[in-house]
Amino acid sequence: MRYRYGPYREGPDPLAPPFDVREALDAVGDDVMNGSSVSDALRRLMRRGAGEDRRGLDDLLREVRARRRELRERGRLDGVLEEARALLDTAIGQERAELFPDPSDEARLREAELDQVPSDTAAAVRALRDYEWRSDAARQTFQRLKDMLRDDVLDAQFQGLKQALQGGDPAQMERVRDMMAALNAMLDADARGEHRQEDFDAFMAEYGEFFPDTPQTLEELVDSLARRSAAMNRLMNSLSPEQRDELAQLMAESLQDAGLEAEMARLGDALRGRRPDLDWTGGERMTGEDPLGLGDATSALADLADLADLEAAMRQDYPGASLTDVDEEAVRRALGRNAVDDLAELRRIENELQRQGYLSQDKGRLELTPKAVRRLGDTALRRAFSQLAGGPRGDHAQRDAGQAGELTGTSRPWRFGDEQPLDVVRTVTNAVLRDPSHIALTPDDFAVHETENRTAAAVCLLVDLSYSMVSNGTWAAAKQTALALHTLVKSRFPRDAVQIVGFSNYARPLTPEQMTSLDWDMVQGTNLHHALLLAGRHLDAHPDFDPIVMIVTDGEPTAHVRPDGRYLFDYPPSPETLVLTFAEVDKMTRRGATLNVFMLADEPRLIAFVDEIAHRNGGRVFTTDADSLSVEVVSDYLSTRTPRRSRR
Repeated sequence: MRYRYGPYREGPDPLAPPFDVREALDAVGDDVMNGSSVSDALRRLMRRGAGEDRRGLDDLLREVRARRRELRERGRLDGVLEEARALLDTAIGQERAELFPDPSDEARLREAELDQVPSDTAAAVRALRDYEWRSDAARQTFQRLKDMLRDDVLDAQFQGLKQALQGGDPAQMERVRDMMAALNAMLDADARGEHRQEDFDAFMAEYGEFFPDTPQTLEELVDSLARRSAAMNRLMNSLSPEQRDELAQLMAESLQDAGLEAEMARLGDALRGRRPDLDWTGGERMTGEDPLGLGDATSALADLADLADLEAAMRQDYPGASLTDVDEEAVRRALGRNAVDDLAELRRIENELQRQGYLSQDKGRLELTPKAVRRLGDTALRRAFSQLAGGPRGDHAQRDAGQAGELTGTSRPWRFGDEQPLDVVRTVTNAVLRDPSHIALTPDDFAVHETENRTAAAVCLLVDLSYSMVSNGTWAAAKQTALALHTLVKSRFPRDAVQIVGFSNYARPLTPEQMTSLDWDMVQGTNLHHALLLAGRHLDAHPDFDPIVMIVTDGEPTAHVRPDGRYLFDYPPSPETLVLTFAEVDKMTRRGATLNVFMLADEPRLIAFVDEIAHRNGGRVFTTDADSLSVEVVSDYLSTRTPRRSRR
């Protein structure tokens, strides 16, 4: 059989690597840790963009606003009036120059007629419509004025039609009249429900040269024409009343001369009826100095309207906002292909986060999945390890012969009673080296893999979640630290039993999922007493495990649990709060648990309190900040797991 190979064209490349959204998830997770909802965090990610080579909505929005400023400064909307006045004055001046040498009464009568021409440009054009020009140059200038007005009016409605009419070919003008009649007939048929795509295709085959944007359906054509028609209305509204009346009369005069006044009015009514959602009544201020022709001014206003809609969609500041609201074609017209690619990348991130199982919908609300929480824990731990100094990690190994030990990668001679796995390769190698001519195993040839048996620990991390942690900017760092420690224990030391306890007015055990999505409450109280109670229960549930207790706080205890189960808050701390808290510290000491405290503040009362804990318990005190908290806690956990070694 013969085969032909070529590019795969049946959809996405099936061999392409999976889309990596982990960096985006980390960014969302950081915001969630700071107390944002998942939806708000995702929205912020969309705004700032993901990665250095892709722009976010804020970057695109700045470009849209810059483009709007550029268009506004492009010129003045009254340029057509200025150009028409200039051509009219030129024609009248040329005619006077022709009449001045002529001494006849006819010449003087003509001069008197020119003197009576109104100052209003539209009225002057109307008054001179039937004037018999003596000067050929003046006649040509006046005809150029009428052609300019006709072409500009048509170009304002049909972009590019001005170029099609250049040369003044009467046959081409007749085709324009036929095209408008056919277009209005097609719109009428569509309004009656009788339009077919074949009719549109036939229309484009006949008159396609008048539509350089090559619409594919009647709806696309209506959208294009309606945008320009609405922009023309806004242009008129942007002029002064005098300018508006003057331009309206000039346009009517030019359309009447071309025999298009009725068809154009009919088209305008049809477009307005089909697109009432467009802005037909507003205005736009143009600040440039160069005069713009009617077609160019209309194009500028149509583009400004598109940019205004695009800016509103990109702000995403309305209920139910979504990236699907941003019109890709409008982005392409305004900012180019690269911006479309950036927008597609943003949309893909949101879709991939859900498709790859990092986000889920719960009653219309986005939530992080357990898979996402594990990823955030891995990230928090990786960040902590990246800041740790090189050197021993304190892997609390106990070398023993237990079968439950982990392989170290080395082996040693077998001794009676050893239960480690047999190192077959080393055993056979020993026999070969002893006697290559006759391989026979003896007891001295046997070797076993060395293993290390790890002692288990009951780990408690007590995290202050009071409102002061939010106001001091350490809230997110404390949550990330808890995730990092939990991930470290579960991944590196799976036999350890870890519990995270958050405490404010009350204390409560928290899973990683709860810790990630936990929002702060403006409640009073730092109830370390209750947190130590819960930690004690965790240690008591694992009596054979090494006890490890770490406390993260930025303030002294200001609350305790009363016998009736309610909490009591008092500041400064009441003597009863301190007595009950220190009683739990003493119980921890009797359990053999060392309390290491990580202070996120250096207030004198807090320092005095933690010094008393260290005095009673023998634990250590660390003064740290939000940036180094994870490193300190992870490092302390690794070093606290003191190995108990015994060799056989």
